[in-house]
Amino acid sequence: MLNKLRPALGRVLTPIGQAVARTGVSPNMITVIGTVGVVTGALGLFPRGEFFWGTVAITAFVVFDMLDGAVARVTGKISPWGAFLDSTSDRVADAAIFAGLMAGLLAADRRPLAYLALYCLVAGAVVSYAKARAEGLGYTCNVGIAERSERLIIVLVATGLDGLGVPHVLAGALWLLAVLSTFTVGQRFMAVRRQALADGASPSRVPEPSA
Repeated sequence: MLNKLRPALGRVLTPIGQAVARTGVSPNMITVIGTVGVVTGALGLFPRGEFFWGTVAITAFVVFDMLDGAVARVTGKISPWGAFLDSTSDRVADAAIFAGLMAGLLAADRRPLAYLALYCLVAGAVVSYAKARAEGLGYTCNVGIAERSERLIIVLVATGLDGLGVPHVLAGALWLLAVLSTFTVGQRFMAVRRQALADGASPSRVPEPSA
């Protein structure tokens, strides 16, 4: 859904990317720094119950990480390796956020929410994998009501508010995220199946690539 805002966001980030590029910082350096910052904030603060400050730290590095694409465009350093690094780093960051949140919830004896956060992590990973696998097979899979941006906004806003003592907001957000992520998985399955059937292929005939 928020992908529709990418052109406008790109216009905002391009001048910032030009300024950052003049410092000599490469897009890949931005990706690595942003990911390390998110992981450090999530695993260093969330397990200690510092949900608000953890959210502040993570959000700062998530915003910083958004600059890698802008710097890559203005410097012309767009490469398959950079795209792979960025996509894989996003998965690491997502895992750290939900793992840290689960640890914090378990430490506070909020086990049902911790298990719900685990489900959201797994469902989000399937959402991302479905798109990557579809594109590897030559299909498009740009559908989904809850892509990564939406999922991050929901979980970070709710976690930050929970850290400020707002009741029930985290529970409501995690249930919403679980439902939306599950629905998005279904949307992507159906989108790829339609394309496969239109090609006259059986979706079950293509083997899974080995690790």
